[in-house]
Amino acid sequence: MPRDPLADALGDATASGADDSRWTDVLVTVDVATSAARAAAFDLEGRRQLETRRPYPARSPRPGWAEQDPRAWQSAAIGALGDLVARLGPRRRVLGIGLTGQCPTICLVDARGRPTSPGLMYRDNRAEAEAQAIRDRFGDAWIHGRTGHLPAAFHIAPKLLWIRDHEPDWLRAASLALQPRDLAALALTGEPATDGSHAAATLVFGLRARAWDPELMDGLGLPVSLFPPVRASWEAVGTVRAPLAATLGLPAGTPVVLGGADSQTCALGAGVVRPGPVSEMAGSSTCLNAALPEPLGELLVTHYPHVVPGMLTTETGINTTGTAATWVADLLYGGRRGRAGVADFGRLDGEAGEVPPGSDGVLAIPVLGDGERTDPDLRAAFTGLSLRHGRGVLARAMLEGVAYTIREHLALLEHGGAPVTELRVSGGDARLDTWNRIKADVTGVPVTVVPGDAAVTGVAMLAGIGVGVYRDADEAIARCLRLGDRFDPEPDAQAVYAERFPAFRALMSAAVTRT
Repeated sequence: MPRDPLADALGDATASGADDSRWTDVLVTVDVATSAARAAAFDLEGRRQLETRRPYPARSPRPGWAEQDPRAWQSAAIGALGDLVARLGPRRRVLGIGLTGQCPTICLVDARGRPTSPGLMYRDNRAEAEAQAIRDRFGDAWIHGRTGHLPAAFHIAPKLLWIRDHEPDWLRAASLALQPRDLAALALTGEPATDGSHAAATLVFGLRARAWDPELMDGLGLPVSLFPPVRASWEAVGTVRAPLAATLGLPAGTPVVLGGADSQTCALGAGVVRPGPVSEMAGSSTCLNAALPEPLGELLVTHYPHVVPGMLTTETGINTTGTAATWVADLLYGGRRGRAGVADFGRLDGEAGEVPPGSDGVLAIPVLGDGERTDPDLRAAFTGLSLRHGRGVLARAMLEGVAYTIREHLALLEHGGAPVTELRVSGGDARLDTWNRIKADVTGVPVTVVPGDAAVTGVAMLAGIGVGVYRDADEAIARCLRLGDRFDPEPDAQAVYAERFPAFRALMSAAVTRT
């Protein structure tokens, strides 16, 4: 995901530089994210030392659609990796490469790995009817019990059914359905593969069986052969192909560890591998993940295999959180260019912090992506505006709107029986102290900052486990995780938000556009 319009603007406070001679052994990550492919180099203590990126665009040919060119994912991933290796130079030794990417996003490829379709992104909502048809056919309780998910346009299977019905030529030419991380693995190693955290987002993967579900595939008319083999997230899927390694300047036989979906690797990078704390991957969108040994019965909570053995992660998500904050920053603080920079986000944070809790009665719905994954008809809104309100009120109201939405999602986890003891926030959003304070006060849960980008740190941990640097996840966490500032809820602010929360929920119910 961009995990991060804010990270793009603010930079990465955890990154060091290539002139630091104290580190020589390197774990590399490649992230095929929403707005760019990023390659990063980590030392063995989990510190990100270098990062390179190659951007690519997204397009929306119709309202609710979101597409990218899969060839851009592939070329940008390899290009960013090559740039990183060049910057590392000959004194650094790459021990292994770990992979992640936006999920669930899908493209079709032929037998030679060439795309036969555009990439349909996780926020693409064209397959609403197909998702509803799956729910009608199998029933919510049955399919949630089988897969850990309720069908939505967000998922892979509805998108494949839409392709079958509307673009059958794409499917006829295809051999495999791959997600961006899977395509990068294929390009690097020549091996088709995915892991459980990606497979679960298809809706045809058995959560308990940890395997493709033939009953679901048969019922939907999707061939098992369309999906790649499932491997462990910490497993080396192969080595970089010799000609490509020579081109990139990598040693022959450099292992490639499969890694996992970005929100699950974020949970690992935040140390969320047991019940209690909840990981918030706070970037352009937000994913909330808790670690549990067994799935919850709450149908609105989705579940994935964790990227560590024997555990699951719950997940709920919000599509445009950092994107909403960046929209406000660009519009109200970005000047003539309409693009906020470091100083502009600092002003937003400061001015929002001067506004009292509750934003003087202004409420905001932060749904700026033509729908939410739980309701494609939901739209953004402000209400309660007056001539006396300045941009700081609008900024704080949007930050509070995201926090109210997070509160709803944490309540779902608690209702399902999951403990929620702490919110560990990682990503660009975590650098806005006012927002961290608001989240603590709105949710009533302590907020702890995980500096840097825990998602790619988690991928580096998996790479280290896969090549034997760390014995297991516990050792990787002990060596790599460093927690930052903690924000405890303030009772007076909590009382204000508790009073305003019903009004926010009522506005959410009203902010729907039916077509």
